[in-house]
Amino acid sequence: MRNDVLRSLAYALIPLGVLILAASLACVLAYVACQFFSDCALAKVIDKITQALLVLSIFPAMRVLKIKRKALGFAVRTIFLKQLVLGFLLGIITLLPVFAVLYGLQISVIDQTQPWTVLWCVQKSAVALGLALLISLIEEPLFRGLLLLSFRRSISVLAAVGLSAGYYAVLHFLKTTTVIPEAERSFSSGFQLLWMAFGNVLNPDIFSALLALVMVGIFLAFIRINYPASLGVCIGCHTGWVWLIKMNKSFFNTDFTAEYAFLVSPYDGVIGYLVAAWLAVVILFFVSVRMQAKKRKQPQLRLS
Repeated sequence: MRNDVLRSLAYALIPLGVLILAASLACVLAYVACQFFSDCALAKVIDKITQALLVLSIFPAMRVLKIKRKALGFAVRTIFLKQLVLGFLLGIITLLPVFAVLYGLQISVIDQTQPWTVLWCVQKSAVALGLALLISLIEEPLFRGLLLLSFRRSISVLAAVGLSAGYYAVLHFLKTTTVIPEAERSFSSGFQLLWMAFGNVLNPDIFSALLALVMVGIFLAFIRINYPASLGVCIGCHTGWVWLIKMNKSFFNTDFTAEYAFLVSPYDGVIGYLVAAWLAVVILFFVSVRMQAKKRKQPQLRLS
């Protein structure tokens, strides 16, 4: 029993080790890169390189763990494209009620300073959609693909869902706004920023946003686990959510002085306690539907 617990703990910490290794390498590469470019934001460069290294780590990890592309959840191309559309619609449907509440409570207020032309709206929508799809294509194979699958091979399903969602949420806050002037930079500057970034996870101001992203991770993991080869649905759903959030930033302002402004976090003016509570309700609904479907499939015991 004790050995099983230790083994599960070791598997749970492996992604953290990979993250620390990738971030440390990014600190070195970013320092070197910033020697050749002026006005180089060291923290941003470290962040981007870390993200790139984590994405690239998918391929050697798949080789080591002997994971095939299909096992990550990718369906054949035609089905995958249909899943993208289905997932996108699911994302829109599940998050639109949140925006309706935010508008009704006057937390989100229409930005009257924007030009509001048809061309401007189309451009904003297209750019937001492209960025949302790119983000989803990077994050979903990593978290609902490789990470969730590798956890499921070594620990229970519930633990796998919780850990993958936790890593997904935490990674969004491994950042720091500290700026080290170019004249004061040294080889260790990147590691100082990295330490600050890890410390930011303990910042109480991000708790509501962190909680909301954990619920996002749990919801997407639920889809991935309960429906085979459903990564396309997760990517589409994630795209729909990010697209709506980016559109909200373009078309609305967040009034943090509103009476119920505590329902959103300063992270993006959308996610927070409201999103966390709403997704909890949605998850419970889908779980109940799934359980009912499984009961209907079970053979009935006849007494006569």
